[in-house]
Amino acid sequence: MATGTLASTLRIVLRRIAGAVPSLIGVIVVTFLLSHALPGDPAVLFAGPAADAASVAQVRAHLGLDRSLPVQFLSYVDALAHGNLGQSLSTGQPVLTDLVQRLPASLELTLAALIFAIAVAVPLGMLAATRPNSWIDHLCRGTVTIAAAFPTFFVALLLVYVFYFLLHLAPEPLGRLNDVYYDTPPTITGFYLIDSVIAGDWATFGGALAQIILPAISLGLFALAPIARITRAAMLASLGSDFVRTARACGLSPAKILITYAFRNALLPVVNVLGMVFSFVLGSNVLIEDVYGWPGVGAYAVKAVIQSDYAAVQGFILMMATLYILLNLAVDLASMAIDPRVRFEG
Repeated sequence: MATGTLASTLRIVLRRIAGAVPSLIGVIVVTFLLSHALPGDPAVLFAGPAADAASVAQVRAHLGLDRSLPVQFLSYVDALAHGNLGQSLSTGQPVLTDLVQRLPASLELTLAALIFAIAVAVPLGMLAATRPNSWIDHLCRGTVTIAAAFPTFFVALLLVYVFYFLLHLAPEPLGRLNDVYYDTPPTITGFYLIDSVIAGDWATFGGALAQIILPAISLGLFALAPIARITRAAMLASLGSDFVRTARACGLSPAKILITYAFRNALLPVVNVLGMVFSFVLGSNVLIEDVYGWPGVGAYAVKAVIQSDYAAVQGFILMMATLYILLNLAVDLASMAIDPRVRFEG
């Protein structure tokens, strides 16, 4: 039976991956066309402000920008097939190297923001569902709605002003770690919090934790409303079901009914919305990275767009598309683990 379940899961995974191939092809084509429609000339940027027309033309020929778009596209696809995302004009490094170096910073910030949002939104949603249409329900829903109503850059600047400039409770927003006081932990996962724990460097862990709190809160507030609302709706449906009424009739404690029966059955829609929220937060942390000096892929992509760095823009979008596909696959697998019936419906 276990072998059959594993084979079924493997078939679903392979089918989802195969279904994602046309989407990736579309992303590659559209990204190539849009990046080449960006204003500015990469050859001028690469040649420098003092270069003359002949030097710019020589650089353009060296970069292959003097060839037709179809020829450039075929060359780009051939490079992708060999695992080459191109060379970044702004950093001088391979785009793949830049993305690998910066992606852990963005993922660590996104996961921290999501953990904060879940820790706040899920209990509020459950509390609102236990007393529907009461003042507690209205207070919980109003709280998360107001928290998510302000723009992320405004919240980020406000938190920096209050907790750093006024109260001096937060460290200076200098990125992931203040290198003056702490040593960068040995790179294992790329997540400073995890790597510092593995290395047993608790001072660095404390420094990294202090640096990530305000950015995570600024970003996590944006994700509160959808998580709290779907938790409330799913809990209301679960609390009104027959099996919950049966559990009450059997004399089970309210806490056991709420956690073991109601929340467990409401977990499936919550997990599904978490996948969408994670994708949204990962793609919208550009402003947060800029305010806090966070060296993530969002800030890298903005700089690439401003400088018409074709290879960096294409690599960033392709990486994000791949992450979204893998995230959707992970959500599907989690849904199958929570409710086995999903396996047969998929």
